[in-house]
Amino acid sequence: MSTFKSLGVLNYRIWFIGALVSNIGTWMQRTAQDWLVFAHLSNHDAGAMGVTLALQLGPQLFLAPWAGLLADRYSRRRLLVMTQSAMAVLSTGLGLLVLSGAAQLWHVYVFALLLGVVSALDAPVRQTFVSELVKDDYLSNAVALNSASFNVARMIGPAVAGVLTVAVGPGWVFMINTLTFLAMLGAIRAIPLSSLRVQPRAAAGKGRIREGLRYVRNRPDIVVVLVAIFIMGTFGLNFVLFIAAMVGTEFGMDAGAFGLLNSVMAIGSVAGALLSARRGRPRMRLIFAAAGGFGLASGLAALAPNYTMFALALIPCGLFALTMITSANGYVQSTTEPVMRGRVMALYMAIFMGGTPIGAPFVGWVSNVAGPRWAVGVAAAAGASTAVVGIVWIIRARQLRLRFDRSAGGMRFFRIESQGAGPANRDAVKRDSAARDPHPDDADQS
Repeated sequence: MSTFKSLGVLNYRIWFIGALVSNIGTWMQRTAQDWLVFAHLSNHDAGAMGVTLALQLGPQLFLAPWAGLLADRYSRRRLLVMTQSAMAVLSTGLGLLVLSGAAQLWHVYVFALLLGVVSALDAPVRQTFVSELVKDDYLSNAVALNSASFNVARMIGPAVAGVLTVAVGPGWVFMINTLTFLAMLGAIRAIPLSSLRVQPRAAAGKGRIREGLRYVRNRPDIVVVLVAIFIMGTFGLNFVLFIAAMVGTEFGMDAGAFGLLNSVMAIGSVAGALLSARRGRPRMRLIFAAAGGFGLASGLAALAPNYTMFALALIPCGLFALTMITSANGYVQSTTEPVMRGRVMALYMAIFMGGTPIGAPFVGWVSNVAGPRWAVGVAAAAGASTAVVGIVWIIRARQLRLRFDRSAGGMRFFRIESQGAGPANRDAVKRDSAARDPHPDDADQS
């Protein structure tokens, strides 16, 4: 299939361009904010960065159910205009505070929390708005291209932010980010309301949030994906902490080197997103194989003897991380009923991003106590653990059994036998097979 087929749809192309510009600004602000906290306001304290991340991402845990219901009930286009405008105002406020010279660490904490609240409302709306731009057959491809856009921005944004932070300071980076929100708002306004695909809306009434939770509970395939993204999101993907600590503490370098490493990792991330876009359908086996690859690559990064080798190790880290994340996102969106999509994706984002308030302070503490290399080791362990979860799921879903073969010409070895789908998972396996592949015995569908 064509890797870029969704870009042939005019509405999606407008959205893609606006999102790319806005994402560049977002990554610029993230990089400048992280360096502001780490190098200027906390005396190189990785724990303070962990607190900032926790405050910015924590609201996902508490607001996700209501955000998902909003996405399923109201105009996503209108909601996006509101959330993007609010984030532009917050970026301006923080920029003015830093430029005035009055910024303190607690100020950044407050703005991080406010931005987290708005982002929690914005995330499920952004995720599900794509389904109004492209037809269902293009949805997985569009999701993957969104990830590619986000990570192209991740290549450009941190590098630019690193240069600007050294040259003019982080305050001006925040002000520039304010301007990039105008691109997103302009793109949203440029998409005619009448051209959007009509999606079923959740009916008004009580119990709609519980309805979404029941739907997920009855989908064991989605549950195992949520477990996987929780492990990875909580303990594996705190690379902003790892990179800052490795640059500042282990290698003794500055903000320019920090921004460059973020961009280097994004090279692999873009490759991973495009790999997922090229595949016609997201498969669970790919999700867990990529998690295992991420664990291995993170282990190599933890052992890197110098800055250059660490930078090279970050490329496969980014590739496997984005292959896993994009495949998981595409799988959940494309196999969820449209009327439930907002609530399910809100839960997905809450688990994926909301685990950071747990993981980021812990990883920051590990970095402070044992050193940044051990913090990267936490990511390696997270990837390996996620791969194990996937292996267990595949065995249980297909009832694969290891048998000791005594009839192999005098040699003894284990072999794998399939007994079909187990009772607990049979419905999920049938649903996945029917939706994704006319051949239910294809092991890739497990």
